[in-house]
Amino acid sequence: MKPTLLILFALIASPTAVFAEEHKHTAGEEAHDHDHDQEDGDDHDHEHDEAKGPNGGKIVDTTATPFEVSVTNERKVRITFLDGDHKAIPAAEQSLTAVGGERKNPTRLAFSAGEGEEKGALISDKPLPEGEHVPLILQFKNTPDAEKTTVKMTLHLHH
Repeated sequence: MKPTLLILFALIASPTAVFAEEHKHTAGEEAHDHDHDQEDGDDHDHEHDEAKGPNGGKIVDTTATPFEVSVTNERKVRITFLDGDHKAIPAAEQSLTAVGGERKNPTRLAFSAGEGEEKGALISDKPLPEGEHVPLILQFKNTPDAEKTTVKMTLHLHH
């Protein structure tokens, strides 16, 4: 294969490699991080260098207010807003919508304030579509009159 084709292929494939793996487990199992050494029988690679939020999710710090994207046991998306030290803070005027899943059959998610244990976070109205690797496009507004910021990612959900 020509070197220019190899470089082009690497550039096209690389955006998907920058997202941290999220490990969420089914009800009854505890969510936890694990190292996946070759000794444990797991022969696939994971990135564990990115910072994790208070719920073990991916931190998005490209917006006016950084936030964590994590997934509940019911496969609903949880958005937790963070301060400068990546500690959870309550949602204020922020608003968020998302589209997840396959382009041919997208799942549109609206978010509302969480209750009980989820108080202070924004929780999606519906669960994510089936699958272990779910593409997600978030549209975030820090205040009602602010411009929307779009964040694209893939959530990696392994059971």
